[in-house]
Amino acid sequence: MNCGALVSALAAVSCAHVGSYVWVDDYKPAADAEGGGEYRIAPGDLLAVHVYREDAMSTRERVRQDGKVSVPLLHDVQAAGLTPRQLAEQIQVRLKEFINIPRVTVAVEETRPLTVPVLGEVARPGQYPLERGAGVLEALAAAGGFTDYAHRDRIFVLRRDQTVSRIRCTFEALSRGQGRAAAFRLKAGDAVVVE
Repeated sequence: MNCGALVSALAAVSCAHVGSYVWVDDYKPAADAEGGGEYRIAPGDLLAVHVYREDAMSTRERVRQDGKVSVPLLHDVQAAGLTPRQLAEQIQVRLKEFINIPRVTVAVEETRPLTVPVLGEVARPGQYPLERGAGVLEALAAAGGFTDYAHRDRIFVLRRDQTVSRIRCTFEALSRGQGRAAAFRLKAGDAVVVE
């Protein structure tokens, strides 16, 4: 066995217990063709639904944990996962039963704070509220940093897109701003795990 093959075999054996993952530099987010990168409504967001010239049908509602909001005449309407524009279009279509040519706008007045669980070899495992657009470093700092047993090259973000992705990065890449690690942003539903 040559040296190169031996090194490859040892690397494969030493990382075998880590499980399957994708490096942050190789991670390709799920295609978001319908939303075009627009903000997607989440449970806890406060929405203003305005029906033009129909003040009694306009409302301000917080999105419930089941992802729905109550709209006059329509009752419960699914909002979570849609962009404000998509929700306005959906409400407009449903209001055609009651109003001739309804015009609806939806605005997100307040977003729910991003809450990310940080688990594993961190000083204070738990759920932490972070600013929207926060990265992995902010989550690690909120959890008090690493324990003495942490592997600084085994930081994983669990992300639920259409499947669960396990995205790996290293502390060195995060702290030095190398590759995509420093620009990687956490989103609702993510969890950070340090092994």
